[in-house]
Amino acid sequence: MKRLLLAMIVLLGLLQYRLWLGQNSLPESFQLQEQIHLQRQSNAKLIERNQVLKEEIIDLRRGTEALEERARNELGMVKQGETFFRVVGEPQRNADINRE
Repeated sequence: MKRLLLAMIVLLGLLQYRLWLGQNSLPESFQLQEQIHLQRQSNAKLIERNQVLKEEIIDLRRGTEALEERARNELGMVKQGETFFRVVGEPQRNADINRE
């Protein structure tokens, strides 16, 4: 009877060791769950970014308005007969704040 009890205690000890310190232990499992959660968040952000880029590509392929807008904003292009003005200086909002 004592041998059976001793064997059960040793078995319980081995199982506890494996549960807390062995391969695929609980702490390792919790760490992996956290990594999965972070990776899913990152994937969701990237999927959203890809969707925006896909929409932009479709818009650029379909019409000239988006293409014209990009040329104006990124390349500084103007239409024939237009005058381009560049305002240099501190924005009005910041100027008001600095006066106080």
